[in-house]
Amino acid sequence: MTFDPFTIIMLAVLAVLIFFMFRNSRKRQAEARELQAKVQPGAKVMTNFGVFGTILSIDDDENQVLLETSPGTVLTVHRQTVARVVEPSAVPAVTEVGSADTGVEPEFGERVDDAPTDETPDTKKSDD
Repeated sequence: MTFDPFTIIMLAVLAVLIFFMFRNSRKRQAEARELQAKVQPGAKVMTNFGVFGTILSIDDDENQVLLETSPGTVLTVHRQTVARVVEPSAVPAVTEVGSADTGVEPEFGERVDDAPTDETPDTKKSDD
């Protein structure tokens, strides 16, 4: 039985697709295990529906998590709704923007102070 080149190419593409399916599946399972390891009482988390809070307790038998969203407000959510653990992010240092008279163009996205100068035309109308 001989295979033409087109059939060989199609089988190779199918094999590559199956390989990537299994690879992505393993990657998602590893990420889920890592998330479940981080989910423990005291962790700050975000749910699938965008609610941020702190985990008070986890009930493994019922798959429920007690989540404190604000002082005195406790929500009971399903364990799988916890989407991610919120890590405290470092705030980048604020850099000073050069003044307009230095001749240096601002970087893309930087703000320049719009302070009025003496060259600003007078907006008042004269009573002639």
